[in-house]
Amino acid sequence: MLIGEVARRSGVSARMLRHYESLGLVRPSGRTGSGYREYSKEDIRRIFHIESLRSLGLSLREIGRALDDPGFTPSALVGDLVRQTRERIAAETELLTRLRRIDAAEPSGWEDVLHVVALLQALGSQSADARQRAALSSVGEVPVPVEALVEAALSETEPNVAGALRWALARSGDGVPALLADGLGSPVAAVRKRAVRSLAAMPGGEATAQLRQALAHPDPVVRGYAALALGTRGVADAVPTLVDMIVEGRNDVDAADALSVLASDTATADRIATRLVDRLAHPTAEAPARGRLTQALAAVPGPTASRALAELSHDDDRAVSLTAAYLLRLRDAR
Repeated sequence: MLIGEVARRSGVSARMLRHYESLGLVRPSGRTGSGYREYSKEDIRRIFHIESLRSLGLSLREIGRALDDPGFTPSALVGDLVRQTRERIAAETELLTRLRRIDAAEPSGWEDVLHVVALLQALGSQSADARQRAALSSVGEVPVPVEALVEAALSETEPNVAGALRWALARSGDGVPALLADGLGSPVAAVRKRAVRSLAAMPGGEATAQLRQALAHPDPVVRGYAALALGTRGVADAVPTLVDMIVEGRNDVDAADALSVLASDTATADRIATRLVDRLAHPTAEAPARGRLTQALAAVPGPTASRALAELSHDDDRAVSLTAAYLLRLRDAR
């Protein structure tokens, strides 16, 4: 079969077939009397093998080795191709993400584009100072897209930079709480903690709604930070979690302070005091927990807390009775 017919049947141009021959990939088995290349069935089969391997992304050098080296192991080559393809996809995905973020900033000119690119690069810098400066300067005429700020906040380990990122997120407008709430579903505990702390720093009803949902989160750290934030916002839904924190000794002082903020009216104060007393009386309540619950009663105004402290001043646990008596005297002296 002559080269023109091979090209027509295989879909490989005559020029490419000559290139394959120059590289030694294909050698026509014969020549006609006029000197034209003549390809056998085996030659054509090899051409199809070459094209099949090219479709997998192999270079012509790798193809030659694959076809001619008896010691060649296909599994090793396929494994390398998988790795290279994943790396290429990751790089292209990162580029696509960056382009989308630049587009979301709605730049009006090249100066704006370069400004956003510089901030995005700084947010990914190895220098904590550079990341902090980028976070603080991200709220401007051409702000960094919120997706980039959220991603940075969820991965930041340096406390000062994390604080700057939370500050920037709190000034980034709508949509941020929902993005942060996605971070609460991370399998990494540290990411969940950063997400809820960032949510706690967000103002507005959208953030409050996400924090309310976080009260049911399986991670006690997430529940705790959500309850503390909601307590300062006057959301009584946080009371059960705050009491649990006192019982368990997790940020119990902050939890007691949040309860005192919530106890701003008599009805709420009495409900809080009743819950604290119920936990005190629970048969599984251990001595340290009972002590913390007694101390928490001191910050709750109203008659229910006062009566509870009076009763606890006669408690069988001497530490509890002494603490209650002391707190009651302070209460009476006010």
